[in-house]
Amino acid sequence: MITVRGADVRVGARLLLSAVSFHIAPGDRVGLVGRNGAGKTTLLHTLAGLHAPAAGSVLRTGPVAHLAQDSRAADPAVTVTDRILSARGMDVAVRRLREAADRLAGHADDRAMDAYARAEAAFEACGGYAAEAEAARVAAGLGLPADVMGRPVGTLSGGQKRRVELARILFAGHGREGTLLLDEPTNHLDADSVGWLRGHLAAHQGGLVLVSHDLGLIEATVNRVFHLDPQRATIDVHNTGWARYLTQRAADERRRTRERANAERKAAALHAQADRMKARTSTSVTARSMARRADRLLGGLEDVRRTEHVARIRLPEPAPCGRTPLGAVSLTKGYGAGRPVLDGVDLAVDRGSRLVVLGLNGAGKTTLLRLLAGREAPDSGRVVHGPGLRIGYFAQEHETLDPDRTVRENLAAAAPHLTDGEVRRVLGAFLFRGDDADKPAGVLSGGEKTRLALAGLVHSGANVLLLDEPTNNLDPASRDEVLAAVGTYPGAIVMVTHDEGAIDALRPERVLLLPDAEEDLWNEGYRELVSLA
Repeated sequence: MITVRGADVRVGARLLLSAVSFHIAPGDRVGLVGRNGAGKTTLLHTLAGLHAPAAGSVLRTGPVAHLAQDSRAADPAVTVTDRILSARGMDVAVRRLREAADRLAGHADDRAMDAYARAEAAFEACGGYAAEAEAARVAAGLGLPADVMGRPVGTLSGGQKRRVELARILFAGHGREGTLLLDEPTNHLDADSVGWLRGHLAAHQGGLVLVSHDLGLIEATVNRVFHLDPQRATIDVHNTGWARYLTQRAADERRRTRERANAERKAAALHAQADRMKARTSTSVTARSMARRADRLLGGLEDVRRTEHVARIRLPEPAPCGRTPLGAVSLTKGYGAGRPVLDGVDLAVDRGSRLVVLGLNGAGKTTLLRLLAGREAPDSGRVVHGPGLRIGYFAQEHETLDPDRTVRENLAAAAPHLTDGEVRRVLGAFLFRGDDADKPAGVLSGGEKTRLALAGLVHSGANVLLLDEPTNNLDPASRDEVLAAVGTYPGAIVMVTHDEGAIDALRPERVLLLPDAEEDLWNEGYRELVSLA
């Protein structure tokens, strides 16, 4: 499995974890928790062997399968089935078996028959038809319909691509004594798929390390909790389930607070007595001894956790605009052969209006926002810009960020009118302080990328916000800040979300249902569709 001994984990010059040691054995289902930026994603990269520890060692025995938070298929031309099968090397075996079958059908001589027999033996050695059926079951459990299995990955929506990568990782680890490292696996999953995933992970026989802000998934799955404490650069290991961890952590905090208060009261009394005695020569030695005793009382205490900072997230003050700043007429967009993803979408976004876009994965929600933002061109139809339009676009895959630029450079590019001091003040409000401002955006966690992308909107003057899953990857405190900002923003918002809390904050007036492009006034009957989106 995985054994970590005395490891230091760094991002650039910043020390995230110091001299941590732990072991993950078969049957361990670890919930890795902590605030955004505490080092969860970096630690998973280290466990997977993508990053080397700055000190200490990480020993991996048995297979390790890693779902990265921003995972993308290597080759968009590969079919969904072959991408999933590649987790066990079966894609090569299947391809050779198909080629051998074609040769045998064209010319059934002894050489062709021998080649087919060898290809079939290699295919069976990888698991054969039973493994193919298993891959199909995993894909179906994650909501990938049968009609996409033969399609190239590059033709899928962002949500579908994420499901393909998750299916690949689960297929790699299913039934094996290996370790799954999963970073936000429920992103882009509907309620049924999340339920299936819970059961699948509960039955996994190997090790599991899970990063997720879906507390329901953590509570149903984990039997150990690792809490990353950035203040002390360490990991608090709790060999218990989620509910008991919360109870134990609260009790520990109360104990630490009580012990510190008692120690501080005793130390103050000793220092006061020492101050009175040190003036007399006869008692000066005793006074120094009492002062040292008071210092030891405080020095031996466990730290009381300080209240963690929360990003002060706000959205831009919208610039003046016309009555209908953004619209669309007969938008059509397709990828490859087959039915277009979007077909004849008409839309009018009025000043200050609130619209939620709902539909299953692959229905074209992200594609619509990309077209409205000018990131892609429609096959037909047009996007209409009204007087004074300023668009602010938040992309769920953070494509508005340049991974090679630093945090500061990304914000400066998004708001070129700000001085360097103003840029740093905005970054500080979004919890990027000190050396964090000079980190490349590519090394940020998903939650940090979300905060940086939102920071880029603050001084944009945008009067129409296009928000694609703005609460993904955020810890609860940061999510609450985002939802509060959405609730008070006076401009127009077009939002794609599967988060019912985001719907409560948005208070939508209208709903656009894809792929049928039907628009309706919002009513609570549509709420049950949100978690399916």
